[in-house]
Amino acid sequence: MEYIVDRFEESIALLEPAQGPLRTEMLPRAQLPAETREGDVLVLENGIWRVDAEATAARRDKLRRRFERCGK
Repeated sequence: MEYIVDRFEESIALLEPAQGPLRTEMLPRAQLPAETREGDVLVLENGIWRVDAEATAARRDKLRRRFERCGK
């Protein structure tokens, strides 16, 4: 399952599911890769979190295009 990093609050990461019902999950930031940023797409594989760089880039591009359309 994919999650989006909503934000960090001190040592806690707040994650939201990429699909399905919106529910915020809290996770110790130390369990995530050091390079994790707000807005990244995360995937849990074999008990290890990883940033899905391709999905993150696609999501950021989609959001950028949406904001550009709103500004016109």
